[in-house]
Amino acid sequence: MTIYRLDHVGFVVEDLAAAIAFFIELGLELEGETAVEGGWVDQLVGLDGVRADLAFLRTPDGHGRVELSTFHAPVATSAAPRAPVNTPGIPRLTFAVDAVDDLLDRLRPHGAELVGEVAQYEDIYRYCYVRGPAGVIIGLVQDLR
Repeated sequence: MTIYRLDHVGFVVEDLAAAIAFFIELGLELEGETAVEGGWVDQLVGLDGVRADLAFLRTPDGHGRVELSTFHAPVATSAAPRAPVNTPGIPRLTFAVDAVDDLLDRLRPHGAELVGEVAQYEDIYRYCYVRGPAGVIIGLVQDLR
């Protein structure tokens, strides 16, 4: 066997507290926070002198996890991507939700911006993309069946 499960997805944010608040409002649950530094982290990420804070959040079903990290050192050499959805390498996470419109109203105060519009596919799905922390694209899909 090559793999047996997806462990987590992760991305770097500038404001860890704001990103945590965004994902809690989305419906994830904070699993824990920690700080990391030292040789093993440098070895893992291929940078020297790493100092970072991490937070792990999990989906309500317990199967999905998101890692958020903020690096204090070394200093990043570029800004977060704000490219269009069709740009190769742009991170995108999609979550199944109860009510797209309600969730959008709750996420906007946390900085969420619609990428396009809320679209409906027949009587099957309502779907949209929003920009979340650090420009990551979050898909929200509501099953209408």
